Amino acid sequence: MDLNTIGAIIAVRDRAALAAAHPGAAGTAVLAGGTWLFSCEQPHLRTLVDLTALGWEPWSVSPAGLRLAATCPVAEVGALPARPGWAAHPLLRQCVRALLAPPKVRAVATVGGNVCLALPAGAVTSLAVALDGTAELWGADGSTRHLPVADLVVGDRRTALRPGEVLRAVDLPERALRGRTAFRRTSLHRLGRSASLVTGRLDGDGSFTLAVTAAVPRPVVLRHPVAPSPAQAAAQVAAAVEGGPGWFDDVHGAPDWRRAVTLRSVAEVVQELGGAS
Repeated sequence: MDLNTIGAIIAVRDRAALAAAHPGAAGTAVLAGGTWLFSCEQPHLRTLVDLTALGWEPWSVSPAGLRLAATCPVAEVGALPARPGWAAHPLLRQCVRALLAPPKVRAVATVGGNVCLALPAGAVTSLAVALDGTAELWGADGSTRHLPVADLVVGDRRTALRPGEVLRAVDLPERALRGRTAFRRTSLHRLGRSASLVTGRLDGDGSFTLAVTAAVPRPVVLRHPVAPSPAQAAAQVAAAVEGGPGWFDDVHGAPDWRRAVTLRSVAEVVQELGGAS
């Protein structure tokens, strides 16, 4: 879609230029893949700040784990080669395939756009919270802060980003990448948007992480020193959601249905990863 209110597109090539072009003023937005920006009218926007000229490496691996640049295309995440010891590697492709988009869109849509749009069904958000992802955030004043992605997304289309702040990268720790994972996704239609997405991760030390997205306005993450029983996990998820963000309600699923399919998925994920009966 043509955005006929845009008067300038500023290609920034370093952090100083980024801070100058995007101080947090109304009417300015950052542009990477642009798959959402150009999908609908944006009458409030006057300026786009193009991040692609920064030349960030899409992804990199170090002893600390996997770094995904905000400008990394979502399709590249799903195509990352397996590494020795990364038991969680299949989860990358599973979460990318959960994104309701054709391959051409996945090839352009970015990690940063998917997370910062903060849709409950954000596929990269689901991946990041499942693997203890941390967001590196660049402030317009030159500051840098780090925030768990589970805390960055605070509601439907709402984030904890400060004015002028930009997501630089999402870091997935080596420890989490070595964990064994399970994945369950439910939607009203075979090719529909995710209405419930549940992931579980069992780490080498026996600790267990359970994450729920899509069925809730913001991620719900529960941690256990050892895997709980399926019934215990389902009860704890229900209590955490109903005492917190509540079940999401939109055309992709009613709250009572989302609750039912999510709790069933929770029990299956725990059972698959070896939770006690």
